[in-house]
Amino acid sequence: MTPFQVNAKSGLCQQAHFIKSPNSDRRPDDTQPQLIVVHGISLPPNQFGGEAITQLFTNQLDPEEDPYFEKIKNLKVSAHALIRRDGSLIQYVPFHERAWHAGLSEFQGREGCNDFSIGIELEGTDDTCYSAEQYQTLSLLVKGLWNAYPSLHEKHVVGHCDIAPGRKTDPGEFFQWSALNRLLENKA
Repeated sequence: MTPFQVNAKSGLCQQAHFIKSPNSDRRPDDTQPQLIVVHGISLPPNQFGGEAITQLFTNQLDPEEDPYFEKIKNLKVSAHALIRRDGSLIQYVPFHERAWHAGLSEFQGREGCNDFSIGIELEGTDDTCYSAEQYQTLSLLVKGLWNAYPSLHEKHVVGHCDIAPGRKTDPGEFFQWSALNRLLENKA
């Protein structure tokens, strides 16, 4: 399959539905993305579907909808993109801008991964298998990002758990890195 089309100038993916998050800003000194971070998210916890993830990333989460939302209602977070269980793609932050997804983090001795990374959320949990459609969309997006941003290194696709060990566990033990790597190696 053809990689997704990512415009390096606008930072937008042609195949994504774009919903602008206010939780983003410029990368320091116009730093180019050099790392892709894979996350897992479900809101409310262990539930799929609905609009809660988008509401979280756009500061519109209603604490009355679920008791868990009261705990996170004041968070200002975002990711560049979300891949739903059915493989559909929502983008919240242009890829050349800084999304607020990694928090306290470090990669190869470099702190503050938000400055130089792209955060991609998969709708899921640490103990749930991700869908084949999600792996397909993720691989096509990653290939599109590699094409748009030569600064991204092919080996620098990691989990949130890899850049924030002890603090974060996502995308979890059920994420199949081997399946993603097979799709990324497929040149078709």
